[in-house]
Amino acid sequence: MTFSNDEIMTATDMVRNFSSVLSSVSRDKKRVVVVKNNRFEAVMISVESYEKMNEAVMILEKIYASTKKKSDG
Repeated sequence: MTFSNDEIMTATDMVRNFSSVLSSVSRDKKRVVVVKNNRFEAVMISVESYEKMNEAVMILEKIYASTKKKSDG
């Protein structure tokens, strides 16, 4: 996965600017990747993005479960 420079933020900067980052993520519906000790540690996304991803995962799990039943039967 690739991230642009404006999506990457250190943990220290995240703490210092949490309110504005949160507003930006909510308003612009983009993600922010948090870096700690030179490693990607977390991703902040909007609730809307999370709900869409969660729905996609549930659909994929249903598809997987139905194909597994067919291959087992």
